[in-house]
Amino acid sequence: MDLLSQLGDGFAVALTWQNLALALMGCFLGTIMGALPGLGPSNGVAILIPLAFTLGLGATPSLILLTSVYYGAMYGGRISSILLNIPGDEPAMMTCLDGHPMAKKGMAGEALSISGIASFVGSFFATWGLIVLAPQLVKIALLFGPAEYFALFALAFMTLGGVSSTNQAKSAFAAALGLGLAMIGVDTQTGVPRFTFGEVHLYDGLDFLVAIVGLFALSEVFIFLEERHGGSDAKGKALKIGRILPPMKMVKETTPTMLRSTFVGFLAGVLPGAGASLGSFLAYSLEKRMSDKNKTFGKGDPRGVAAPEAGNNAAAGGALVPMLALGVPGSGTTAVLLAVLLSLNITPGPLLFANNPDVVWGLIAALFIANFMLLALNIPMVGLFTRLLLIPPKVLMPVVAMVSFVGIYGISGSSFDLLVMIGFGVAGWILRKLDIPLVPIILGTLLGNAMENNLRRAVEIDNGNWFTLIDSPLSIALWVIALIGFAMPIIVGRKVKAGIHERKDEIGSIKD
Repeated sequence: MDLLSQLGDGFAVALTWQNLALALMGCFLGTIMGALPGLGPSNGVAILIPLAFTLGLGATPSLILLTSVYYGAMYGGRISSILLNIPGDEPAMMTCLDGHPMAKKGMAGEALSISGIASFVGSFFATWGLIVLAPQLVKIALLFGPAEYFALFALAFMTLGGVSSTNQAKSAFAAALGLGLAMIGVDTQTGVPRFTFGEVHLYDGLDFLVAIVGLFALSEVFIFLEERHGGSDAKGKALKIGRILPPMKMVKETTPTMLRSTFVGFLAGVLPGAGASLGSFLAYSLEKRMSDKNKTFGKGDPRGVAAPEAGNNAAAGGALVPMLALGVPGSGTTAVLLAVLLSLNITPGPLLFANNPDVVWGLIAALFIANFMLLALNIPMVGLFTRLLLIPPKVLMPVVAMVSFVGIYGISGSSFDLLVMIGFGVAGWILRKLDIPLVPIILGTLLGNAMENNLRRAVEIDNGNWFTLIDSPLSIALWVIALIGFAMPIIVGRKVKAGIHERKDEIGSIKD
């Protein structure tokens, strides 16, 4: 009953005209971000961070706007997957396998509607999972001391590569680079400047919002400038939606699929580093093994659309659990949201539920509201969203660059931050060309100082004894999980990656 009363308080916070308008705007913009190939939820949230701060929004309204963008982008990724056979983002890749064949059969509208319903089911039940599981994690986290927190941060870094990571060594390099960036500035314990090279602007360290917008949003612009692709033209003009609402028989057939995939996706999201991509892959693979008795998957089976969409949206909700309860992001987008919380002087973790209940429960209530808004938007407005696929990148990318520059300057008022953002944009472009993940860099920049402070504190409390880091059952358990999480991609990652590459090949084979 306490949870329901707290959720009621959250709805009292969320149900204001301002917050409802922000949720609606976030859902609409997020769906657009997800539908446009190449942007995705991480980039979408990063691009709109400056907007939230420029508007002078408080903590709860900012989070409502950005998490609505997050959920909206997860919904929107299916549109280009089904209509163009081009995934809007990586989690939507599996939707191509049966979504595009359905579109080629003249069932594009039904595929889009089934995927929208599956996204709603995945997100809705994942939000309930967040309500139930996060407070339980908080009770465990209250037992943490400095040594346990250091082990927890190490776990986050060692599992962030995920089972589908292309290269664990590159993930480790990215994490080390992020930790190095976190050391820039004045040492909080000694007062000695570190890695500032005499530049007074760096004494306070790097602004992680500037780093995020540069790495995600501006690097996308540089990649466009390099490739100079023109966008979807001929394909876009041939888009035909057909019937929008699916028959009730199709909804009944796909309902068990949605529920099973929601459970699998939520578990994948809660695990740090697994994320929506793995949730989508596991949900599709499991459903294919259980249900594909007539070998219809890959040929336009609605269950092959419902499974990955419920899985990746449930994983998106699950990734919020460790971020809110432990302060450890479960995905790239939640790492960006973590940066927003920290910039608002709100520290995620076990004390968040006690110190800022209005923020947490207002956010959770807004997630429910956003889910219903997205369901209402995505079915009747499918025609509008498909026309947005005709926007060429040569129009879109200058808008992204303008929002980034104006927003960051509006936040800090410093031309030095614009130069830093450009530097991060160039670095992000180079790192993406080298296939080095950007999320560990962001995580290192965000958590590096906290990790260092907890390490120092733990060792000093025990008079310089480094074995204090493995001195309690809880810290030992965290180190064991961290080592397993790091080793898993090396041991079983090849099989998972082979499956993902196989699906990519299938997607290529069904292209027009």
